[in-house]
Amino acid sequence: MYPVNEIFHSLQGEGYHTGTASVFIRLSGCNLRCDFCDTDHEHSTLMSLPEIVEKVNQYPLAPLIVLTGGEPSLWIDDTLVSGLKTLTGKRIAIETNGTRPLPQGIDWVTLSPKGAFTGGDIQPCVLTQCDELKVVFTGQNLAQYDHIKSTHRFLQPCYSADARQRKANMAATVAAVLAHPAWRLSLQTHRILQIP
Repeated sequence: MYPVNEIFHSLQGEGYHTGTASVFIRLSGCNLRCDFCDTDHEHSTLMSLPEIVEKVNQYPLAPLIVLTGGEPSLWIDDTLVSGLKTLTGKRIAIETNGTRPLPQGIDWVTLSPKGAFTGGDIQPCVLTQCDELKVVFTGQNLAQYDHIKSTHRFLQPCYSADARQRKANMAATVAAVLAHPAWRLSLQTHRILQIP
């Protein structure tokens, strides 16, 4: 049984797969308490693998499943990953803070380490390799991520409810990408488009 907060069909709003039709499986809970977190992931319903598969298969045309949270690595295992791949025929992606090892069979790992933030430093990031490194940016030193091997590197401005802070974070992110062209800009397009 897995603590599922929600399963929904939408477009991936961030990073490499921006604009890709996806089925999101949001698992409940997180082992960090980042001060900027804006995701309501605490509530959950315990669901079996067959129940999850049944819900995912309501969206047969979406090519991608995104395991997200909270922190999905708290709950996922080889059984869930292999079952989803076999029973849905979709590729499996995960969005993780990197504080826990991952099961085998995940097709795409998006690592978003949070150690630079208050509440995000409760546990260290242990992953050192990923497909996509996506850093929520407020101006922190990018050298702290040099040891992480990734195919793609994205900086994403940290969202703030305060308009001035939001604008400052965007300006800092643009300046950082211009100064460090190994990184690319990622925007929360789902927020811009006002979709889930």
